[in-house]
Amino acid sequence: MAKLSNTATNFPARVRRGYLAAVASRDARADGVFVYAVRSTGIYCRPSCASRRPRANQVLLFARPEIAERAGFRACRRCHPQRAPRDPRTEMIQRVCAAIETSEGARADLRQLAAVAGVSATHLQRTFRKVMGVTPRQYANEIRLGRLKSNLRKETNVTTAMYEAGYESSSRLYEQSNAQLGMTPATYRRGGRGMNISYSIANCALGRVLVAFTERGISAVFLGDNDGPLVTALREEYPNAEIQRSSEKQSEWVSGIVRHLAGLYPGLDLPTDVVGTAFQRRVWEALRAIPYGATRTYSEVALGLGLPKSTRAVARACATNAAAIVVPCHRVVRKDGSLGGYRWGLKRKEQLLRQESAGARG
Repeated sequence: MAKLSNTATNFPARVRRGYLAAVASRDARADGVFVYAVRSTGIYCRPSCASRRPRANQVLLFARPEIAERAGFRACRRCHPQRAPRDPRTEMIQRVCAAIETSEGARADLRQLAAVAGVSATHLQRTFRKVMGVTPRQYANEIRLGRLKSNLRKETNVTTAMYEAGYESSSRLYEQSNAQLGMTPATYRRGGRGMNISYSIANCALGRVLVAFTERGISAVFLGDNDGPLVTALREEYPNAEIQRSSEKQSEWVSGIVRHLAGLYPGLDLPTDVVGTAFQRRVWEALRAIPYGATRTYSEVALGLGLPKSTRAVARACATNAAAIVVPCHRVVRKDGSLGGYRWGLKRKEQLLRQESAGARG
């Protein structure tokens, strides 16, 4: 299993909040622990950088400068993040994180982890919390929850998913499920059931665009020539959701996507509410980190995730991306430079890439 501390998408929520707080306060103590990148600028910095603070939804977090660069970001010329001295504690904590992530049931036995780190249990507990913002046990809980979500989305029954993820009793699982999943495990498993989705269809530069959304964010963006097949595709994507056409003529999100497709709004950054496995979500977040006007190969995306042998799995995640444009799977091409596949047609993919390339040069 890849080290979950390697990319922005892998930091547990509490760790991410702590790191974002360090960025907001320009905390120099975090230099060498991680770097942050800004989607809109394509630049990554030290936490203490004196540059203007970006909005949180524009920020991606990386454990090391080289990982940020593999994701397509350039080093800031003001703070020179690649020159920041590495905190020796970080290397130790990364070994501990890897031990937790690869253990059966994502267990966090302090004595065993302390042996991995080569320090006392007390020292490890204190250092882990300082570096990660959570305890080893809290980190293990986040990893276990991620496994549970992945298992449930694979159509595994709840009991099997529970034990494979490392939960030892159903009472413990259901005790935590509403707070962590936002619903019971059974509801989460039923792909879309319990979701209330609205959609709008509008003219765009590529024909017709269907934008589906919940109160949390975009659930689907489909492209085509006729409305009927688009609606059918939406219902097939979320067969158990409550779906209805929006009474609003055009929401702000729909307008933003239409402007983006016309080349008038390059910095598209909208919230999403898409059902997917843990791996799919990692891939989709990596796609959102590809700068406007740039492309990556499937193998480069896999490498950026720390999973160089997962090129085919990355390609499948791109093919199953329901939120086209918002999650720009069209920016991923084959190693030989050919376009590869695209759910909404290679002509549309070619047009999107040509327009973005021209916009980035301008």
